[in-house]
Amino acid sequence: MYELLGICLVLTALLAVNSLASLLFTAIWRLSERRLGNLSVHTRAEILFGMRILPPAVALIFVGILVLPAYIAYEPHVTAEIVSTKLASLALLSAAGLIFAAWRAYRSWIATRSLLCQWLSCSQRIDLPGISIPAFRIEHSFPIIAVVGCINPRLFVASKVLEALNKEELGAAIAHERGHLIARDNLKRTLLRACRDLLTLIPFGRSFDRAWAQAAEAAADEDAARQNPERALNLASALVKIAKMIPVRERAEIPLGAYLIGAEESQGVKARIRRLLDIASDGIDKRDNQSLVQTFLGISLIAFAVFTIAAASNPKVLIGVHDVIERTVRLLC
Repeated sequence: MYELLGICLVLTALLAVNSLASLLFTAIWRLSERRLGNLSVHTRAEILFGMRILPPAVALIFVGILVLPAYIAYEPHVTAEIVSTKLASLALLSAAGLIFAAWRAYRSWIATRSLLCQWLSCSQRIDLPGISIPAFRIEHSFPIIAVVGCINPRLFVASKVLEALNKEELGAAIAHERGHLIARDNLKRTLLRACRDLLTLIPFGRSFDRAWAQAAEAAADEDAARQNPERALNLASALVKIAKMIPVRERAEIPLGAYLIGAEESQGVKARIRRLLDIASDGIDKRDNQSLVQTFLGISLIAFAVFTIAAASNPKVLIGVHDVIERTVRLLC
């Protein structure tokens, strides 16, 4: 019973801390959504990404450093406490979320691997200027231009795209994909999926993901258009041409991949084109604090971990945490 009770309490604590932290960051996002709109798209993308991955990270640190040691140190191995139906239900819900997250990550990896094998078997290696990863030409009904994979990414371009775009438009499209590579957006997309699935009962994770995806696409567009106004116009022209080639009611579902136009709605493409036209005429005037945000998020997470470790070294803190555990068990009985 000691081991079973501990497992249920750890799983329940993960669910509770993750839920509370997610609710807190969502409230912060809702209150500051308009102010975020005044920031550069790179900065906005990093803030949204941080808000989404911090709750599960905080939950893992808190439970692993405080809750689990407090239970091991102060819970008697022989106890009359039992795992109640309520506690078991919460633990099962938490475990289901974790298993689903792991399963979805595994499925995405398998689907990406299968897709890569399928495309590589019928592709032709090509040399494209402006990008350092391997590039391949494929025959596909969808106007594919995508970077697929996290560890060893590859660029795939459909023949119809190569034939439709001129040299300048293709260069702008490749520059967009290079922006995704520099930002490691495929890895971030994978982490966001896992973080969302850890919380199966709270639907706002999807809105976070959509907001981040929009900011990430806009950031990649800006990376492509940053060199000169003409590049922005070329990218807008490429988006128009590719959007016209999309088959009716067909979507390009690419696991662990970033593609120029895929699952977006036409409204999303229109907004990107308008933004590129604005960049061509007015330039990019918003200050980019992307690196500052990344540094702040990293330092904040490290500081929280150090603070939690320091707190766990104090027996009084662990005794207090164990007292909360005892109250929780009695409450759920």
